[in-house]
Amino acid sequence: MSRRGTAKKKTAEFDPISCSRVVNMLVNRILLAIRWLLEASRKRSGTSMTSQLSSELIDAASKKRGKAIRKKEETHKRAEASRSLAHFR
Repeated sequence: MSRRGTAKKKTAEFDPISCSRVVNMLVNRILLAIRWLLEASRKRSGTSMTSQLSSELIDAASKKRGKAIRKKEETHKRAEASRSLAHFR
């Protein structure tokens, strides 16, 4: 006697969090911020990537200056001027 097909099939449950627009927007903002931080830290002078990234993070977090912060402010200014970039506000 064969037992094929007797096991219950597993169905994927609907996950409302992963399908949420708000969650997707937040994830995109975080990824964009990480991209800006990495880009700015690569352009910094330093011996290693760790020192470059740490100095960029310190500038961005405590002093509110640095290339990543300038990039964010520039993008926000362009978003206010242009409706096509309104989702960056």
